[in-house]
Amino acid sequence: MTRSPAPSARRSLPVNLLLSLRPSQWTKNLVVFAGLLFGQRARARALLDPHDAAFACAAFAIFCALAGVVYLINDVFDRDADARHPVKSRRPIASGAVPPAVALGTAAVLGAGGIGGAFWLDPRFGLIALAYVALQGLYSIVLKHIVILDVIAIAVGFVLRAAGGAVVIGVSFSHWLLVLTFLLMLFLALSKRRAEIVSLADNATAHRRTLAHYSPYLLDQMISVVTASTLLAYAFYTISPDTIQKFGTDRLIYTLPFPLYGIFRYLYLVHQRAGGGSPSELVIDDRPLLACFVLWVGAVAVILYGPWR
Repeated sequence: MTRSPAPSARRSLPVNLLLSLRPSQWTKNLVVFAGLLFGQRARARALLDPHDAAFACAAFAIFCALAGVVYLINDVFDRDADARHPVKSRRPIASGAVPPAVALGTAAVLGAGGIGGAFWLDPRFGLIALAYVALQGLYSIVLKHIVILDVIAIAVGFVLRAAGGAVVIGVSFSHWLLVLTFLLMLFLALSKRRAEIVSLADNATAHRRTLAHYSPYLLDQMISVVTASTLLAYAFYTISPDTIQKFGTDRLIYTLPFPLYGIFRYLYLVHQRAGGGSPSELVIDDRPLLACFVLWVGAVAVILYGPWR
């Protein structure tokens, strides 16, 4: 029986190159807007400042470009392993639709433009963007093969995004929020590792060597610790005296049910629906989870920026 060609073989090179940037994954960069939502100044409402909103959107676009650079480099390094994966083998680079030289050339152009734009917005933001690219490059080459450090590196990458989003608009970002970002992304990274082990079974180590050092039981133990820590960090942030003084309200604690439901719903999807392989797609595709996220953002915005404020 002849194997049907991958969809990438029927698309043009520019389209395949765009898909290699994984625009569906750009939702991960929404964490950049955390500074806009929670970085309220004492003298102004950052969320309602057009200047801040424009700079936050520019930072989001830059991180999307830099994330695309990382995906291109990672796919070039992983093209042989991805070719043996039941799903990733259809990626343009793994299937041969995008030559490695073209992918690396595009990565160089996007990387230079993204870093240059970051320094133009703010030198401090430029340093954070540079650190992000360096970390992700180190992850693609070394860290993803080292047990535990692989998921920690992923979480730190999101902390850099959140910090960058605050720095670019010149607002302070609570240490509690940085800890919370780290823990939440660590939770998602561990859940993804578990999903990979379960879905790939005996072929897991052929796809990702570090999976040989994990097991569903070990990951469940880690996820349990991180889940509790994430919810406690969020609760402590909402009732922190600094938070109450900064926003002039103690009502953020009333939003706790949203992250509680969201994390429990995610665990349900991981364990009962074999989900979690792609956290960003899972959040978008699962309507209850998406609704929870939207309602949480709305509740926070109303509490912090409502007409009575």
